[in-house]
Amino acid sequence: MTLHIYLSGEIHTDWRDQIIAGAADLDVVFSGPVTDHAASDDCGVAIMGAEAQKFWHDHKGAKLNAIRTRHGIETADIVVVRFGDQYKQWNAAFDAGYAAAMGKSLIVMHGPDHQHALKEVDAAALAVVETPQQVVDVLTYVLHGSLPDRQG
Repeated sequence: MTLHIYLSGEIHTDWRDQIIAGAADLDVVFSGPVTDHAASDDCGVAIMGAEAQKFWHDHKGAKLNAIRTRHGIETADIVVVRFGDQYKQWNAAFDAGYAAAMGKSLIVMHGPDHQHALKEVDAAALAVVETPQQVVDVLTYVLHGSLPDRQG
């Protein structure tokens, strides 16, 4: 069975690359948002025209990005949402809520410092992890029913 995985969340670290590399031998297909920060911020005005007010600049970009995000979440079997340490990712929280509302299997990844702030998001998740390797281990278990071999 091929699993379609949508990788949502912070774009400032290489967590996506770590998961993709770790899952190279699994029957999975990954998708995610545009991770080029400037392109994501400016896509609306670059394609549909400039805006004098920052609100409308951001509004155009958010709506255009939502086309990709909605499709990715709606077609995913599993949604992984990463909350990083550096910024508050309101969009990641929105994606987690959207995925939960759609009944998607949700894996949330964040450090212990976010446990309290994300308690409602964590409660909606089927797995809460701290590392990309743990995401790979979850996917391996789901696909093969095997536990990680950490001996040695």
